[in-house]
Amino acid sequence: MKTLTLIFLFLFTATLSYAQVYKWVDEKGVVHFTDDITQIPEKYRRAAEEREVKEEKIETKEEDVAPQKKQADSYKDRLGRGEEYWKGRVEESRKKLQSLQERVESLRLKYNELTEKFNTSKSSAERAMIRNDREQIKNQMDELRVQIGETKETLEKRIPEEASLYRAKPEWVKP
Repeated sequence: MKTLTLIFLFLFTATLSYAQVYKWVDEKGVVHFTDDITQIPEKYRRAAEEREVKEEKIETKEEDVAPQKKQADSYKDRLGRGEEYWKGRVEESRKKLQSLQERVESLRLKYNELTEKFNTSKSSAERAMIRNDREQIKNQMDELRVQIGETKETLEKRIPEEASLYRAKPEWVKP
């Protein structure tokens, strides 16, 4: 009777799980596989094929797991990344955003200084040079503003969507 109970216990604790794997082909025709969609270059993501891989998992009894290992294990996302990874991604994006905003502000100050010089200048040659410098600074500020928008989108949408996809805790990625 004990043997039969053990057999049933073993059969009911074995479970099947499915992992997501992505397949994509680069411009050289090389086939790549990954389980992390963020590892696929942006230009290949739309063409990437999503595949399910069947994995067998056998559950063990809690008594079999060493107490030290239980304490060391905390919640992880589907790829085994924890809170530190996700908070690091958010912090990195925050720092990038702050740096971009500071660069825009310093360029804005330079632009304003050049505008004052332009307004007080009497020489048409000097005004032409100042106008060119201002145009370059304006273009740099525009590029930085685009990067700021992309970084904000990463912070507010991309990272939370990725965290959701990999089942990370939402509080790990709060902006």
